[in-house]
Amino acid sequence: MLVPDPKAVRQLLTRYATLRIAQAERHSPAAARELEDVSYTLCVMMATSGIDEAIARADALLVRPVTGPAPGRTPEADGGSGLSLAV
Repeated sequence: MLVPDPKAVRQLLTRYATLRIAQAERHSPAAARELEDVSYTLCVMMATSGIDEAIARADALLVRPVTGPAPGRTPEADGGSGLSLAV
């Protein structure tokens, strides 16, 4: 399974929050379109169909340790041999 780049996820979450705040303060059609685009991108990136679940998965991704496989995962479990591909 592909894991989104945490840096890109963090940037999208930040943009999403900024746009939500801007919309709450004063509605803007341009900001509404951008918020829709950012929401869609987050959903696609996190493989969800709703923004609430996308945010929850993004938050979970960002609290996970950066190094090593996800908890409970090994290279063998992901179909790899655990051997480096570097030549």
